[in-house]
Amino acid sequence: MSITVPAPWYRHRWPWLLIAGPGIVVVASFITLWLAIKSDDGLVADDYYKQGLAINRTLARGERAQAMGLQAFLNWREGRIELRLTAHADAPLPTRLRLTLSHPTRSGLDQVVVLNGRDGLYGGVLASAPAGRRQLLLENETDEGASWRLAGLATLKEGSEVVLLPLTGRAK
Repeated sequence: MSITVPAPWYRHRWPWLLIAGPGIVVVASFITLWLAIKSDDGLVADDYYKQGLAINRTLARGERAQAMGLQAFLNWREGRIELRLTAHADAPLPTRLRLTLSHPTRSGLDQVVVLNGRDGLYGGVLASAPAGRRQLLLENETDEGASWRLAGLATLKEGSEVVLLPLTGRAK
């Protein structure tokens, strides 16, 4: 009679298959932790509550721009922003504008450009090329009393034109 000695547990396939599931989950959790630490996006707006309370003032600025008949046509070429602003004949045009290019989710990629010009033609220089979709916000930089606001959402491509319109609370 011969006695067979069973193989040790680590020589069998089933224990390794049972260990593999939790092992993969542990490795995936460490990868997720690394990604979370490496790409901390933070809040897009730190004062989101105050911004929510100020929505009526924001809408009033859009309505003021609509009453003035404002429209902006924006071009981006070789790191330079060119903007043409149109309005009703009696509406005064400022000498400085502030253009904010906001990334939808990463505030670190936002840019603010001051555009100088006159007679409805303005220009400014971008710090870096805006890749991807951006929320565009154009505001009067010179006169707080007559402040207005134009907005648009676009993927900026070099040479393409983007139209910015008044942002109001009314559906169009």
